[in-house]
Amino acid sequence: MIIVINKVSYLCFIVLSAFLLGCSAKGQVKVSDKEVSQVPVTQLIAVDTVLHNDYVADVQAVKHVEIRARVEGFLERVYIDEGQEVKKGQPLFRISAEEYEAGLAKAKANLRNAIAEAMAAELEVGRVKLLVENEVVSLSELDLAKAKLKAANAKVEEARSAQSNASTRLSYTYIRAPFSGMIDRIPLKQGSYVEEGTLLTSVSDLAAAYAYFNVSEREYLALKKAQQKGQASRSNKVKLVLADGTLYPYPGTIETMEGVFDASTGSIAYRARFPNPNKLLKHHSTGKVRLFSEVNDALLVPQKATFEIQDQSFVYVVGRDNKVKIRSFRPKVRMPHFYIVEEGLQPGEKVVYEGIQDLREGTPIRPEEVPMDSLLLLSSL
Repeated sequence: MIIVINKVSYLCFIVLSAFLLGCSAKGQVKVSDKEVSQVPVTQLIAVDTVLHNDYVADVQAVKHVEIRARVEGFLERVYIDEGQEVKKGQPLFRISAEEYEAGLAKAKANLRNAIAEAMAAELEVGRVKLLVENEVVSLSELDLAKAKLKAANAKVEEARSAQSNASTRLSYTYIRAPFSGMIDRIPLKQGSYVEEGTLLTSVSDLAAAYAYFNVSEREYLALKKAQQKGQASRSNKVKLVLADGTLYPYPGTIETMEGVFDASTGSIAYRARFPNPNKLLKHHSTGKVRLFSEVNDALLVPQKATFEIQDQSFVYVVGRDNKVKIRSFRPKVRMPHFYIVEEGLQPGEKVVYEGIQDLREGTPIRPEEVPMDSLLLLSSL
């Protein structure tokens, strides 16, 4: 069978083939453009940074005491109200005092009687002494008179002590503020009967506040090393995060710590002092003490650039041929938006910042540079 192709048919075949070939080539370019997508990448750098850890704290007033009745009786007067600020020595309560006033009067009378008996005994000693000198009575009579004088003097001291005790108990009926502070709840009202030891209220000195918190032995050693390097003033500075998550406006200072570690938790308790000019902090407020530590030449990698597989951390590193390779690394510390790298990555390497879910090993990309400085600036806002 012989096939004859004329010039017109051959020309049409050539044009059609060229068109189909052009369309095929053009389609490959589009596919290629889709495969090589533009991806944000960032270059790793080492920076000096400050880390912080938060510890649950128990906030207490620098002074907080319970006001209790030291004598029994009826609560005649309540001079203050709950939540009121008082000055040192200001009257707080008055307990019925008639019984104690009568006791004091009786003690004073007993003292006067004892003094009179002592004076009589002293006169008796003088009289017997004259009789002994005139040899009217024996020396034993003088010794007996002196013994009676000593007994009378002892009764005077006993009566004087009873008077002092009665005066003190009478003073307990008038209760004053031991120091300047704020009054807590008053559970009993005027007219109530109180017994010795009954809680009347409590008073808190809120000019400053203590925050007690526990740190691990590792953190304790880091603090000590910072102090040895001459960073004591900075390592002692702490901040307080309030219960609503806001930062307390006044920084505090670590003042002291306990002498032993808790065997059950392996931690040690610290005490920080915070100024409290606005009386915002109350006794037994809750919050978190924020402790800071400086890290030099910390290699940072954004958390958005990382992913985890079976508890191991990975990133996509961009090679010189703009192809990505999976690289594992070990994080040292987790920050709010970054990891500090312990090993596995080096400064200057480029990693994919966003879009890692669409990548595979060896995928080519068109890098879009995102400076690490801008990421650090955004994370601080």
